[in-house]
Amino acid sequence: MSSQEKQLRIVKRADAAMERAAERLRATGQLERRDFWRLGAVTLGSALLAACNSEGPKWADRWLKLAEKNNEKVERWLFSHTSMNMGSPGAYLAGDKFPSYFISTTVPVWDYTKGPWFLEIGGAVKNPVKMDMTALTNIRPQRQRVDHFCVEGWTAVEILTGAAMTEIARIVQPTSDAHYVDFVSFDKDYHESWDIESALHPQTIIAYAKEDALLPPAYGAPARVHSPVKLGYKNTKYLTHITFLPVRNGGYWSDIGYEWYGGT
Repeated sequence: MSSQEKQLRIVKRADAAMERAAERLRATGQLERRDFWRLGAVTLGSALLAACNSEGPKWADRWLKLAEKNNEKVERWLFSHTSMNMGSPGAYLAGDKFPSYFISTTVPVWDYTKGPWFLEIGGAVKNPVKMDMTALTNIRPQRQRVDHFCVEGWTAVEILTGAAMTEIARIVQPTSDAHYVDFVSFDKDYHESWDIESALHPQTIIAYAKEDALLPPAYGAPARVHSPVKLGYKNTKYLTHITFLPVRNGGYWSDIGYEWYGGT
């Protein structure tokens, strides 16, 4: 059997497993343990076919899209607003080893000579706002010790403090057609869009402090989105805009082959 045939079999198995799990979910309202492990195996295989940071082979476009669709179904089923992450027990804080990724050639730093930093929040909302750091920090702070999951397979634990996205949503009042949220950066306009359910998870925050000190530039200052429910590349740093949207609009890595949903 050729390599292409083996890869196609992986995706077809994922599709078949998804259909069986869907039938069981519709009938019982829950996934069984065997579904969880089976889906985990086939979606991992699908992810390997897709290959992060790659659009994949052209012959596999159809199957890659199907694999991503299946992965997203699984991740959405597993997602819960009541599941809280407390950081890996016994793990040391990441400290200066916390990810400091950016796409600019040098560490992005807000140029205050051109004016103060603001975070603009708008789109499909009733009350668009423009927050400076004082306004952002005046929202009741949420301090949390959580995991940071990287798409490469490693995990870091850190304490971050910020404003909960649920509180920000309460202020701007998203309209009924707001189903997605886009987080935009001044790091070469890096952005990633999320499903609104993940954006409004209780542990999704707009972080401005790390280990009780203001974020240094290397870690996304003045503010960044962070949540343990999304992989690292979805957690946009150097925020300038949060836009509620009726439809998803991709992202920096999502547009070149990474999974759009990126859930944990």
